[in-house]
Amino acid sequence: CVGAVEKSKLLNGQNIEVGHTLIGLPSSGCHSNGYSLVRKVLLKDAKLDLHEFYPEFGKTLGEELLTPTKIYVKAIKHLLNSGADIKGMSHITGGGFFENIPRMLKDGQGVSINVKSFPRPKVFDLIMNTGNINELEMYNVFNMGIGFIMAVEDKDVDFVLGLLKEINEDAYVIGKVTDSGEVELKW
Repeated sequence: CVGAVEKSKLLNGQNIEVGHTLIGLPSSGCHSNGYSLVRKVLLKDAKLDLHEFYPEFGKTLGEELLTPTKIYVKAIKHLLNSGADIKGMSHITGGGFFENIPRMLKDGQGVSINVKSFPRPKVFDLIMNTGNINELEMYNVFNMGIGFIMAVEDKDVDFVLGLLKEINEDAYVIGKVTDSGEVELKW
């Protein structure tokens, strides 16, 4: 997937301030990241059968791992065309939360994210438990259920959530911008 934006409309994060709210859009699963680790843990080491049905997924392991990557362009275009004042955006791809979120922030800024504020797809629990991977490392590799994050002013949270609801897009208030200079996960 390739995107383009006029330079004059580029969101560079310079308008993000400490205290702004983070809104997360859910992922559809692993997306296209971490599959070297998935193959090693689930297929090579644990020798799980891709054709086995998993009730928690409602499909086979292979079908779960091949769930298409969710693309966020419809939601983001709807927000921007409706006048939502998005201060910054981060697509959570390879590198998970720790590498992607700081790219939208100014120097010295960080975020505090409540990992209990959004649902985590069961596939991540399977990977973590089967591979004995610690939870922090999982957030460093995978999206863990949040594929896209936006920073907005507190006064705009309800407006943005309402616009997303109009198009049947789930969204979660997941945290705040801080002055910590790092990505902090709260359990």
